[in-house]
Amino acid sequence: MTNPPSEASSSVGSGLRIGVLALQGDFREHIHAVEAAGATGVGIRRPAELDDIDGLIIPGGESTTIDKLARIFELADPIRKQIASGLPVYGSCAGMILLADDIADPATDLAGNPQQTFGGLDITVRRNAFGRQRESFETDLDFKGLEFSAGETGVDPVHAVFIRGPWVERVGPGVEILAQVEPGKAAHTDTLHGLARIVAVRSGRLLATSFHPEVTGEKRVHELFIRMIRGEV
Repeated sequence: MTNPPSEASSSVGSGLRIGVLALQGDFREHIHAVEAAGATGVGIRRPAELDDIDGLIIPGGESTTIDKLARIFELADPIRKQIASGLPVYGSCAGMILLADDIADPATDLAGNPQQTFGGLDITVRRNAFGRQRESFETDLDFKGLEFSAGETGVDPVHAVFIRGPWVERVGPGVEILAQVEPGKAAHTDTLHGLARIVAVRSGRLLATSFHPEVTGEKRVHELFIRMIRGEV
């Protein structure tokens, strides 16, 4: 199931300039997604490019690699400052990890130093929580906050693709849970231990998902982010 943009949603981003961190990962797909919503999508590779955007997307990929490259290209601290200043940011999969304040199982470098994050979301995430690449799966999710897309039968579920996705193990008091994977809906249900796992959250102007809406044709998560930028939701 995909949700191509309607005539209204295809222009919701008009006039906005949305950056996508383009160091590694599936940044091109995110650029295409925001452009389908009428916004201008730009790849971000230098600190100065952060000054001319209305929002930022941190894509899926390898969170450790994005972390290292962000520090090498001197983007890490500027991104942290922009988040602290209120820049709207959406992180998918690896992007969720990089927005988290805490990682339950951080990777370490050869010196034993744990990977770093940009932070901003008062959550604890677990990397590769649903399993490795061969354990990738798809499922439909009830997703809060998409009332703008409601039809005669209500809001359609979000078809989510999980590829080595994280889950959220702790949320702070200011974090809203938007979606969870219920027991029996993952590829290997024993990884859930009978518990629903949090896979989408929002806190103020920060949004994060464990899954990849940019690869399925699901446009509503990006539209939600654009509406957050505009202050409509």
